[in-house]
Order: sequence, then C-alpha cells, then structure tokens
Amino acid sequence: MKIVIYCQHVLGIGHLFRSLEICRALSGHEVILITGGPQLDSPLPDHVRHVRLADLQMNREFKGLFSSRDDTPLEKIKAERRQHLLALFEREKPDCFLVELYPFGRKAFRFELDPVLQQLHDHRPALCPVVCSVRDILVEKPDALKHEARAVKTLNRYFDAVLVHADPRLAQLSETFEQFDKITIPVVYTGYIAPRPAADSAMQIRRRLQLGADEALVIASAGSGSVGAGLLQAVVTAFDRLAARKHCRLIVFSGPFVAPHEFEYLKQLAGTGVCVEKFTPDFLSYLAAADLSVSMGGYNTTMNILVTGVPALVSPFGQNREQRLRAERLDRMGVLTLLENKDLRPERLAARMDEKLSREKPPPVTMDLDGAAHTARWIENRLKPT
Repeated sequence: MKIVIYCQHVLGIGHLFRSLEICRALSGHEVILITGGPQLDSPLPDHVRHVRLADLQMNREFKGLFSSRDDTPLEKIKAERRQHLLALFEREKPDCFLVELYPFGRKAFRFELDPVLQQLHDHRPALCPVVCSVRDILVEKPDALKHEARAVKTLNRYFDAVLVHADPRLAQLSETFEQFDKITIPVVYTGYIAPRPAADSAMQIRRRLQLGADEALVIASAGSGSVGAGLLQAVVTAFDRLAARKHCRLIVFSGPFVAPHEFEYLKQLAGTGVCVEKFTPDFLSYLAAADLSVSMGGYNTTMNILVTGVPALVSPFGQNREQRLRAERLDRMGVLTLLENKDLRPERLAARMDEKLSREKPPPVTMDLDGAAHTARWIENRLKPT
C-alpha cells in the first residue's frame, strides 16, 4: 500500500519525530513523508520517500508564518506549496492520507490542506481514507469555541478517523477539546509513541564516555532548542555546585534550532565535566545510560523518559498548558518530578538534582507505549480489502 503522511513542524521537532516513528512502523508499505518546516537531517528507512515543500516556519509568538527564502513573497511560496501538494496527490493516488495535528492545530496551513482534502473528498469513495494523527493534549486557543467548531466541521466532512497517540488512562482528548462529543467519526487511542533504545545502548554510551562505575551521568535537554535556553543555563550553573558534592558529568543537548548566541553562551558557561552539544541521533541511548535527566516536558522527551526509566526533573514550557498538564499527572504517579520556576535558582536546582540522584529509580510504567505499532496496525486493518 502507498501511504502519504503530512507533518508540518513549525517551532519544535516533536511532531516530526512522532511522524517518523509511524513511518518506521509502516515498514511493509511505501510511505511518502511530506514536510515543510526547518530542515533536520535524520536518516529515513528505505521504504520512506521524503518530499520537502518550500520551507515555512512560525514565529515564536505563533502570530505569523515566515520563510528562509527572504527574496520570495510569502503568498508565492504558499501558492507553490499548494500546487506541489495537489499535483503529488493527483500523480501518486495514495491508499491512505495521514495528516498530523490538523485540523486540531496548524490553522495557518489551511491554504494548502483544505484544497487537498476537498480534492480527495470529490473523488470519494475511489481514492483514499483520510486520518488525523494527534497527540494526547491540545494547546489552548484564544477563540476556543470558534476554533473547535471549525475543527469539528472539517473532521466530520473530510476525515474518516482520528488517531490519538495516548493512553486514555493518562490523558483523553475530550479534556482539552470541549466539543469532542460533536465529532462523528471514530476516535481511536493508539497508545503513546515511544521508541525503544537498543538493549546494549546504555553500556555502549557509558563505555564511549569512559564513565567510571561510581560516576553519575546527567543529561540536560531542551527539545528542539527553540525555547529552552533558560533552563539549560540554569542546569549548567547549578552543576558546578552539584559537582562539588558528587562525582558526576553533565552533557547538555541544546537542540538543533537553538539561537547561535544562546548556544555560544552555554558553551562559555560550561566548566569542568560539562559538554555542550546541539543534537545527537543517539539521544535515547544517552538517556538510557544516564542517572538523571533534566529537561522540558515535551511529548517526545517525556516518552523517552518513560521508556528508559531514567530519574527525571521536568520543567514544562510555560506558554501553554500541554507540557505542564502531562508532567503534573506523571509527577503524581511518581514517574518524574516537576520543577517550578523557583526551583531553577542555582543552589535550589543543585539540591533537587542531588536529591534525585540519591533516590531509587522510579517505578516501572504501566501505560501503553506501543503507539507507533498500534497506529500501523490500525491503518493496515482499515485498508484491508473487504
């Protein structure tokens, strides 16, 4: 079967990594992955073909689109992308179209998605089912009633199902989408999408770093790096105090999209026992090898924490409720520890890190973390000939 997956990341890269895991799980099929955000070099399986649309990004205030092609008017880039998409579907005639987040989010990309959805709708039932792929918790919108009414109308008109990448025991879509009961198409919980590290990855990383048996490894990270520099600066500053009490090492992953001046400042702050890097494709392996993680609370990082079982301090992104809501629930379960702004003062953060390193590992997670496999299986069953 031929499956088209559309993923437009605009600020972070969690959406893209979730879509990549679904791509990998669909290993027995031809997959076309369509992206249009900042480029990130990540290896793709042989069965995945990558189609890149002209780059569009969202500013940090989420108030407008811009492109790295400063010499081209925005409306021209939009027209190019729209025509590219329409031509691709006319040419490829896929068996399934998986749309990441829209219409729950990505309203700014209606200009290209709605024409494609209408094109597919006009050809029904001959062309392909359309499925929405969405995470557990939605970000609040300024005009929620209007936004949700538009999303419901689009879902019921153009889509065949919603796949929610969550375990409903932790979070349900209806909690952050008030008009949930107006959705008339099936809503399916797939479990969380959480890739596993290789069995020997922790040992390999510790050997590569030449860590002693009594030496603790702390990993600090900020997802894509777009908004987490303040947290990482706090960790690096606190680490000097921690290292005076414990034999440990700190590796900071700033994220691939960190501002250059913020990355340079982190490197200047770094003292003995601290390494600052932007990105590694082996991040999951580093977490598996770590004795402590200090991070923001994005979906993917949180799932990495749950899969590896690493003790974790989590400082949620404060601009919306998504990260905090998830982190608070996991904190109550004893799976991780929530950090408040007051905890980021150097002495206090060093004490929190020291305390976490001294405790036993958190209890095993009982939630469903096989979301990618369940998503692939659902698509395959949906497309089986009747």
